[in-house]
Amino acid sequence: MLKVYLSGEIHTDWREQIVNGSEGLDVSFNSPVTDHAASDDCGVRILGAEPDKFWHDRKGAQMNAIRTRKGIEDADIVVVRFGDQYKQWNAAFDAGYAAALGKSLIVLHGPDHQHALKEVDAAALAVASEPAQVVQILRYVLTGTLPA
Repeated sequence: MLKVYLSGEIHTDWREQIVNGSEGLDVSFNSPVTDHAASDDCGVRILGAEPDKFWHDRKGAQMNAIRTRKGIEDADIVVVRFGDQYKQWNAAFDAGYAAALGKSLIVLHGPDHQHALKEVDAAALAVASEPAQVVQILRYVLTGTLPA
């Protein structure tokens, strides 16, 4: 079974498009927590409140890093999506971490990010602009078949 970690932007349904499009393939998916409030507040909900927002955010970031690192380390392929709405600094870290571990990296973003992400793209084995292209890559990797 191919293990794929879906990292990055959480404000659109790109993950669902890839998961649904991959139905029937021998693939399992993992991802960060995509509930924004849960992701932001996990540290203080589990380890206790922080009066300073910096430490509140840091606790959450460190707990999320445990999950993210484990997901990337266990993955065969890491897909990192950069969306249009927000700057995804964590996605850039995830892409770099995956590349440093020698993971097969697929970067997913629109044409507006080509210049800004040129170094990230250079570390990837594929750069896709649509979730459907990621599905086609996974299908090709697993079955050797091209889209009709």
